[in-house]
Amino acid sequence: MNLYFWRNCCCDPPLPAGQCGLCKNCRVTQTSETPQTKTKKLQLPPLRLGKHTVETPVILAPMAGVTNKAFRRLCREYGGGLYVTEMVTARSLVERRPESLRIIEHDDDEKIRSIQIYGVDAVNVGKAVRMVVEEDRADHIDLNFGCPVPKVTKLGGGSALPWKTDLFTAIVENAVKEAARNDIPVTVKMRKGIDDNHLTFLDSAKIARDAGVAAIALHGRTMEQHYSGQADWDAIADLRETIPDVPVLGNGDIFSAEDAIAMVEQTGIDGVVVGRGCQGRPWLFGDLQNAFEGSEARFKPGVSEVADMIYRHAELLVETFGDELKGLREIRKHVAWYFHGYPVGGQLRQKMATVPDLATFREYLSELDHSIGYPGEAVEGPRGRAGNPKKPHLPNGWLDSRILGDAERLGLVDAELDVSGG
Repeated sequence: MNLYFWRNCCCDPPLPAGQCGLCKNCRVTQTSETPQTKTKKLQLPPLRLGKHTVETPVILAPMAGVTNKAFRRLCREYGGGLYVTEMVTARSLVERRPESLRIIEHDDDEKIRSIQIYGVDAVNVGKAVRMVVEEDRADHIDLNFGCPVPKVTKLGGGSALPWKTDLFTAIVENAVKEAARNDIPVTVKMRKGIDDNHLTFLDSAKIARDAGVAAIALHGRTMEQHYSGQADWDAIADLRETIPDVPVLGNGDIFSAEDAIAMVEQTGIDGVVVGRGCQGRPWLFGDLQNAFEGSEARFKPGVSEVADMIYRHAELLVETFGDELKGLREIRKHVAWYFHGYPVGGQLRQKMATVPDLATFREYLSELDHSIGYPGEAVEGPRGRAGNPKKPHLPNGWLDSRILGDAERLGLVDAELDVSGG
């Protein structure tokens, strides 16, 4: 017998399962019950982003120095979803800096070429989007309003920017207008706000919706929290309820397929965004696809499989950068992530974290005990450095008004000097 439970139905009284098609809050959790089994299944339709359909409603969050072509390919090989580039500044794109153009490169088989642009100037953002559109460099554009890194926020960018509603409005409207030249959907990713006393996410979501964005993603933390504490999924649910007419995506504390299921059930969102949870675990996207298809199958690689995976990652990085030394420098940061929870000795970890070339890396990996299977709980749960809350770094007087002043406008000049804002 199949039992259906509808959440947050907007109808009064709530309609039986399958009869309400009026709101995006209605989501079904199906439980297939027989005398012998009881299997929970998550049922979500494909994610629609303008003219594009993402069959598995899972998005790889942009992460500086991580979500390059090499890592995106590994993730795609395990499961479906939308895979976004590292964040790139609008100014660097307009100036056509070689590194910015490398960041937005895609493999030929990436079905939806997705990039994330960061900017603090509406004119620059508009020019960058126009360039991307006219030169056919992307099929989807995401705007970053969620970066909590002090070097970004102290200049008024990232998660500091939505506080200035006029600037936020101008940037989103300009991006949507320029992207419309070739019917390219624009989405926004943001945080709850600067701190608990300066929340911006509901106001910003309404502005973004009215500007015509295709979806809104919310990380359930403030800038002050950085990555510490627990993500506020209730805030994501509030956004879903407040904005029923645009797809809403949830981000924060998704470290397993079960976390994704729990977030969807609690919030009624249209899809999930995964960041730190997939670091060193590209197979998480396979778990997520299985969960969204109702399968309980999960990837549980042993040491041998992880060794093969990280070596392939290193090869892809060498190919991506066209330089073996550069590729191996990049893989070093991934060593701790891949072997998190696996019984790998500290001395060997240290050697792999300074590996100079592929041949040496292969030698180090051969020293591992390849008979060790999946360690279970030691591998699972939170990943990455959560750290502690950080005092918000903002321009002087930033919180005095929600409208951008002339002096503050001048102060934004240096905010896009780097190629990547992260």
